[in-house]
Amino acid sequence: MSEERPHHPVSAEWRSRLLELPRLNKRLILVAIDFLLLSLSLWIAISIRYNTPYFPSDWFMALVLMAGPAITVATFSLSGLYRFVTRYLGYRGHTRIIGCIWLSVLIWSLVVLMSGQYGIPRSVVLGYGILATLLIAGSREVAGMILESAGIRLAELPASVERTPVVIYGAGQLGVQLLEALRRGNSRAAVAFIDSEPSMWRQYIGGLKVYHPDKLPQLIERHHVKEVLVALSDERRRERRRILKDLQGHPLEVMLLPAMEDITSGRVSVTDLRPLEVNDLLGRDKVPPNADLLLRKTRGKSILVTGAGGSIGAELVRQLLKNGPRRIVLLDISEAALYQIEDEIAETAKTLRPEIPRPEIVSVLGSVLDAEQLRDTIVNNGVEVVYHAAAYKHVPIVEQNPIYGLRNNTFGTAVLVDCAKAAGVELVVLISTDKAVRPTNIMGASKRLAELVLQGAAANGGPTIFTMVRFGNVLDSSGSVVQKFRRQIRAGGPVTVTHPEIIRYFMSIPEAAELVIQAGSMAEGGDVFVLDMGEPVRIDDLARLMVRLSGYEVRSAEHPDGDIAIAYTGLRSGEKLYEELLIGANTKATEHPRIWRSDEPFQPSDELARELEILKAAMNERDFDTMHAVLLRNVEGYSATASMPPSEDGSPAVWTPASRTLH
Repeated sequence: MSEERPHHPVSAEWRSRLLELPRLNKRLILVAIDFLLLSLSLWIAISIRYNTPYFPSDWFMALVLMAGPAITVATFSLSGLYRFVTRYLGYRGHTRIIGCIWLSVLIWSLVVLMSGQYGIPRSVVLGYGILATLLIAGSREVAGMILESAGIRLAELPASVERTPVVIYGAGQLGVQLLEALRRGNSRAAVAFIDSEPSMWRQYIGGLKVYHPDKLPQLIERHHVKEVLVALSDERRRERRRILKDLQGHPLEVMLLPAMEDITSGRVSVTDLRPLEVNDLLGRDKVPPNADLLLRKTRGKSILVTGAGGSIGAELVRQLLKNGPRRIVLLDISEAALYQIEDEIAETAKTLRPEIPRPEIVSVLGSVLDAEQLRDTIVNNGVEVVYHAAAYKHVPIVEQNPIYGLRNNTFGTAVLVDCAKAAGVELVVLISTDKAVRPTNIMGASKRLAELVLQGAAANGGPTIFTMVRFGNVLDSSGSVVQKFRRQIRAGGPVTVTHPEIIRYFMSIPEAAELVIQAGSMAEGGDVFVLDMGEPVRIDDLARLMVRLSGYEVRSAEHPDGDIAIAYTGLRSGEKLYEELLIGANTKATEHPRIWRSDEPFQPSDELARELEILKAAMNERDFDTMHAVLLRNVEGYSATASMPPSEDGSPAVWTPASRTLH
C-alpha cells in the first residue's frame, strides 16, 4: 500500500487562494516572477563571466542590462505566452518559451551594440539565453506542480497515426483529463477547446486554444471536425443540456464524458466516453430525494414488486435495494426477465456499503392473476409493502388484444387487492399512467379501472393503505420511442413518427422510481399521486434531434441531400396527440416539490364489483359491445376505438362524473 502524503492545511489554503485570483492578477504575478528570474539569469551570467558578484558601474549600464529582461517579457506578451494556462502548458508552450527567449536575446544584443556599451561580452549574452531558458521553463514546471496537484503530463503520439479530429467542449479539469487520455490513445486528435467561460477564451491549455462557442462552425470547416466531446461536470448540468441542444444544428456526433465523481472514484475510466443519451437532453436538474420518505416504508420491510423484470419494476428493485429492506420478493411472468433482474441485484448487493443490510432476495415466477400463488407468496414471505408494476403497457398491442389487456391490467390488480387486504399488507402502491386520464385506448381504460379498484378498496377502510402514482412516458423503457428511433437511425432510416404534432411527457426511469417510493410513503389511502413531468416534448423534434446528434442530417424537401428521412405514419389505433395527468383540477402540494396529490372521483367498491362482473362475463363471451358499454359507463372520458366497435343502436351509455372523492 502506498504511503499517503501528509496534508498541509496552510499550503493547501495558499494554493487555493492563488487559484481563485482573477486571471489578470495571475498574469501580473507571472510577469513579475518572469522579470525577476530573467534578471537573475543575466546577473548570474555576468558574475560567472567576471568570476565575481557583478554590480553595474553606472546607471546607464544598469539600464542597458535591464533592457534584456524587459525585452524578453515584452516578447512573451506579444507572442501570447501569457494566455497559456500555466498548469497545462504542454509542448507548444515550452516551444514558444524557447523561441521567445532567443528572439529577445537577438534583439537585446542589437540594443547593446547600438548603445556603445562594449563592456558586455558576447559570452554574457549567450549565457543569459541559456540560463533564462532553464529558469523560465523550470519555473513553469514548478508552478504546474504547485497549482495542479495531479501533475498532468501530456504525452504525444507519432504524427503518422491517423486520428479523427475532435473538439473538446469544456476547458476545465475534466476537459484536460480528457485531452490527456486522447493523447494516450490513437483514435482521436483534439484540435481545440470550446468553453462558455469568457475568461478562458484565447487561452492555451495543453497546447490547444480555447475558443468561443460561436467559433465551432469555423473549427468544423477548418479541421474537418467529426465529433464534439462534451466534458462538463454535473455542476454545469443545466449548461450542458443547453449546449447539447445548440449542437443539434451541426452534423456532428456528440459524445459525453462521465461525471467527475465517477472518474475520481475509479468506477469508470476517463476514456469511457459514451454516446449522447436522450436523457441528457430531456432530463431535468435532479431534486435531492427526501431521505425520510425513501426509508419510511422500505427500511427493514419485506417488499413485493410485481412485474419486477420490467423497466419500472426493475428500477424500483434497484432503488429499494439501497434503502435496506429486509426482503425483496420479485414476481414476474417472464422467466428471462426474472433471471436478469435477480442476477443483477445479487451482484449489486455485494457492493452495498457496510451500513446497509443485504436483503433476502426471493424470485417468484408467476402471474398476478393466479390468486392462490399470489396469496401464498404474500403470506409465506411476510410481505408488508407491495409495488404493483405488472401491466401490459404497449397501446397498439393491447388495442389488438383487448381481452388480455383488461384481464391482466384490471382483474390482475383486483386479485392483488383482495390478496393484500386478506393478508393485512400495510401498503399497496399501483404504478399507473397518464394514459388512464380520459383514455382513447384499452390500455388506458384498463389502468383507470385498476385505479378505481384501489380507490374503492381504500374507501372501505381497513389496515391496508391503497394508493396509486400516475406519470407519463419514461425514457428508454422497453419498447420506448427512444429505442425505436435509435434502431432506425442505425439502420439508415427512415425514422417513423406517427404525427408531426404529437407530444408526450418524459421522465427518466430512475427519477420516476425514486418518486414512486417517496409518494407511497406519504399515502393516506385512496390517494392519486401525480408526478411533475416537466414540459411536454414534440416527438417530431425528438426524432430530428436524435438524427442530428448521431452525426447525420435530416433529409427533407429543403435538404434533399440529407442522410436520414423523417416519415409520418399516422396515429395508431387508440393513440392521442397529447396525454393528460389529471382528471380534475383539484391538486394539492405534498412534502416533495415534484409530487402532487389529486382528489378525483371514484365508485363505491360494490358498484364497481357489479360492473366488473358484467365486464368479465362479456370478455368470456367475447361480447365487445357489452365490454364497450361497461368502459363507457365507468371510465371517465373514454371514447371508442377500432378494436372496440360501438353498440348497434349507436347510443351507448356515457360516463357521468360523480361527486364522491376520498379527500
